[in-house]
Amino acid sequence: MKIAVVAANGKAGSLITKEAVERNLDVTAIVRGKNKTVASQVVQKDIFDLTKEDLAPFDVIVDAYGQADVNKLDEHSKTLKHLSDLVSGTNQRLLIIGGAGSLFVDDAHTIKLVDTPDFPEQFKPTAQAQTKTLEEIKQRDDVNWTFVSPAPDFQFEGEKTGDYKVSDDEVIGTSVSYADFAKAMVDEAINGTYIQKRFAVFAK
Repeated sequence: MKIAVVAANGKAGSLITKEAVERNLDVTAIVRGKNKTVASQVVQKDIFDLTKEDLAPFDVIVDAYGQADVNKLDEHSKTLKHLSDLVSGTNQRLLIIGGAGSLFVDDAHTIKLVDTPDFPEQFKPTAQAQTKTLEEIKQRDDVNWTFVSPAPDFQFEGEKTGDYKVSDDEVIGTSVSYADFAKAMVDEAINGTYIQKRFAVFAK
């Protein structure tokens, strides 16, 4: 199995790359600038410059791209569409890191986390942009996608426990470390449990 991590220099991307390398997988970091990851195989290109040929060698592509700039939030949709088009109609799988805002907080699935009164205002624009990408990828039956959401409190400095729990669409916990999330991403890359589905990762 060959795995590519797009935006591998980022916080999530770097830890997913590290997790995959430590598990002796064939990993390539796709980065715009100088490679800062532990991966020895590198494609140095802007995400929008990637071609079908660039991604053709890989069985799984992890989309770890993120954008918090409120003036560039449309890039969530634009980058996802670009990557989706590149793997359209193939057996390749696209694993997308999404946000927690689109998760439901009620059993009836009528209230999303982003719409609750206590959701921080400063994070709403990003959460809404990521919620939009989930709705967009759900329309793509030509792509073997998996959308993966972290728990609401996504802890970069959190410890790696090596364990986690998952839900399909609901908030079932408060936090998860980036390291445990990375393990869940690599587990999904290997196992392919959630094809054309979303799941969320929480501390166990």
